[in-house]
Amino acid sequence: MEKTIDESIQGTTVSIETKNSSSRKLYLESYGCAMNFADSEVVASILTKEGFSTTQKLEDADLVLVNTCSIRDKAEQTVRKRLQKFNAVKKDRPHLKVGVLGCMAERLKSKFLEEEKIVDMVVGPDAYKDLPNLIQEIDDGKNAVNVILSKEETYGDIAPIRLHTNGVNAFVSITRGCDNMCTFCVVPFTRGRERSREPQSILEEVNDLWNKGYKEITLLGQNVDSYLWYGGGLRKDFENASEMQKATAVNFANLLATVAEAQPKMRIRFSTSNPQDMTLDVIKTVAKYKNICNHIHLPLQSGSNRILKEMNRLHTIEEYFTLIDNIREILPDCSISQDMIIGFPTETEEDHQDTLKALEYVKYNFGYMYAYSERPGTMAARKLEDDIPQEIKQRRLAEVIALQREHCHYRTQTHLGKVEEVLIEGSSKKSDEHWMGRNSQSTVVVFPKENYKIGDFVNVKIEDCTSATLKGTAVGYSDNN
Repeated sequence: MEKTIDESIQGTTVSIETKNSSSRKLYLESYGCAMNFADSEVVASILTKEGFSTTQKLEDADLVLVNTCSIRDKAEQTVRKRLQKFNAVKKDRPHLKVGVLGCMAERLKSKFLEEEKIVDMVVGPDAYKDLPNLIQEIDDGKNAVNVILSKEETYGDIAPIRLHTNGVNAFVSITRGCDNMCTFCVVPFTRGRERSREPQSILEEVNDLWNKGYKEITLLGQNVDSYLWYGGGLRKDFENASEMQKATAVNFANLLATVAEAQPKMRIRFSTSNPQDMTLDVIKTVAKYKNICNHIHLPLQSGSNRILKEMNRLHTIEEYFTLIDNIREILPDCSISQDMIIGFPTETEEDHQDTLKALEYVKYNFGYMYAYSERPGTMAARKLEDDIPQEIKQRRLAEVIALQREHCHYRTQTHLGKVEEVLIEGSSKKSDEHWMGRNSQSTVVVFPKENYKIGDFVNVKIEDCTSATLKGTAVGYSDNN
């Protein structure tokens, strides 16, 4: 999945009450993308039914689970350092069991048990329903592994327990896996083939969140634009579907419209899109519904056609620009963000200049930029030498970041003097006297608290800005309250 949130570690901060007062304690950490955080909520739900309650204190834990990311080497190294920490805790709590979940578990499989002696259990992203059996195995003194990828599992029948919640924003998973096979990416190997979740179960989860007071959801998938439901099965089976099935199929644009109409006062975001799969129908649907936010995360990865081909990105830079032009025409106020990989194998200075030109053409509102990190098992690792020296990667990355920062400031300045609707998500990180929220374009807005509260939709007059943040004063509640 394309990167949408910073790599981080977070232990649970929510205590889940169970009927069993002597329940075992679960400490859960999540790394990487939003999908991992959503998966951790599924895991918490499964284990709560098994009598576990969560703790935010590692020293109190009976079971530690780490939901891992393999998108870059840095994320994996962070996990290994955390495992060393758990080893120190285990000396004082010898009964402590440690399990590794997610993409890193799927990539390394049983090697994890050999390399990291502290690990008792390795569980891939499609095997979380097997956790009760696996925990029984490690309780019996055995190591436990289940990394079998599924062609059907979507966890659509699991009601997630919301972790780290502010009661305002929530993730709703709609697809799993990816079929695109970009040469740099491990996702097809760690999360398997694309499959879409039954739309009714998505709608039920969204309605339940609204009834519980949530005000904003993000529809999640490795590639949301590939969402397709006609009764189940893999996307490729659509060719063999009956004419009636095709006529009643639900694609991503249909799903967006259905969710928007079901909860017209709930904000809707989505991530991540793939340029080769995004259709004009999706853009028009965003324009049609006021509650679908005007922000599209549209990874480019490189501005060079030659490098895009080496990456197996199935579009040209010209096709990408056409899509950008269509978004600008249909959604003039839409913000667009990006992912960029700098220093991909064989990247020349000319290729790098093409990337800078692409940044100039789009002038993204914000982005996520990284130096290329070779991932074992990918086509790039097998076929291409990681031949760009680190110092060149870092220099090119610095140039991309500097230009993106200029564009961030350019975009935030366009909000000055406007009154914009902001959903309050919590206190500002820099001041307890200010609220922090986001506008429809996903730009952070801070303003004095006054008498407003978390979860309020507030109209804010934008008076100042930095390259990343808008600053203003609330002028009243919006019509969305």
